[in-house]
Amino acid sequence: MWVVKIGGSLGHDPALREWLTRLWEVGGGRVVIVPGGGDFADAVRQYQCEWRFDDLAAHNMCLLAMAQYAILMQGVVPELVLASNENRIRRALRDGRVAVWVPTDLMRATPDSMTNWDTTSDSLAAWLSSSLNAERLMIVKSCEVDGDASVESLAAKGVLDRRFPAYVRDANYLVEVFNKGDALVMRDRLLNVAV
Repeated sequence: MWVVKIGGSLGHDPALREWLTRLWEVGGGRVVIVPGGGDFADAVRQYQCEWRFDDLAAHNMCLLAMAQYAILMQGVVPELVLASNENRIRRALRDGRVAVWVPTDLMRATPDSMTNWDTTSDSLAAWLSSSLNAERLMIVKSCEVDGDASVESLAAKGVLDRRFPAYVRDANYLVEVFNKGDALVMRDRLLNVAV
């Protein structure tokens, strides 16, 4: 199983349709898509600045932002299956489908290590990859990405969130960071890996 996190920065980019279509074409039964927060999460930041509510509220609102982006993704490619927990994800994969994670089950009543702005959808994708015992985590960004850069370097530059390196430090899965123009590279990798 592969987890593919698609950044919210692709929310207004034609590359989003290409990624989703290619994942649907070749990833059935093997791929879980994690949505970023995009404009929806940016709105949470603005509201928090205006109303000064705590990071717990912001965290829960950002999970809903990710849920909105997930629904947008399914709107673009209706064959994708929305799935809010591990059981639903695994059911979609067993049915030969591509799942899009709706992370509302991570909403919290009290603060914890996830309820801060240093933990974004990148780290949540790493957390999900560990929970699902994934083979690979692919992070798709709209910015240029140095394929040889370490996750620590990418986090220091703000390409990945600050907590991401800690989430993947002892991971049993391969981590790759891609530019939005690499959809064909991902497709070829999926096609060349035995099912």
